[in-house]
Amino acid sequence: MAIRAFNNKTPVIATSAWVDESAVVIGDVILEKEVSIWPTCVLRGDLLGITIGARSNIQDGSVLHTTGKSPFYPDGFALCVENDVTIGHHATLHGAKIMQRTLIGMHAVVLDGAVVEPEVIVGAGSLVPPGKRLESGYLYVGSPVKQVRKLNQQERDYFDYSISHYIKLKQQHQENDKL
Repeated sequence: MAIRAFNNKTPVIATSAWVDESAVVIGDVILEKEVSIWPTCVLRGDLLGITIGARSNIQDGSVLHTTGKSPFYPDGFALCVENDVTIGHHATLHGAKIMQRTLIGMHAVVLDGAVVEPEVIVGAGSLVPPGKRLESGYLYVGSPVKQVRKLNQQERDYFDYSISHYIKLKQQHQENDKL
């Protein structure tokens, strides 16, 4: 795995977190307990910080970055993924806030200043435009995303399944890495 410091900022990785050897984690990045970062992910905290909350998983090929401070964005946009979030394969998160118990589908894109409230599903291939706020408890799909309907109980239950599944799978990979 490529864990690299940048501008005197070194990634902080909890001992129970796991980063695949093909992933790249650079600079101002915090990975909290039980986080899993899967093959070929890139987390580039070279402009502002990236925080990945406890038990969240960032699946294969996802790219996470921030927007630095500039005349256009005086405060810039850090990236925060809260606890218990599943980020699907090849998702792109850029300077957004993803709140707890959320699923971002495969190939979805969430852009600068967007806020995804708790218990939201963003469908595969969807685009969350800059500054958009997604209300808690709904399914969103499309490019740009549109609110489709309230989540049903099975979808809400899936959050817990995904979290526990990826923690178990992460633990199996950690054990395999020791062989």
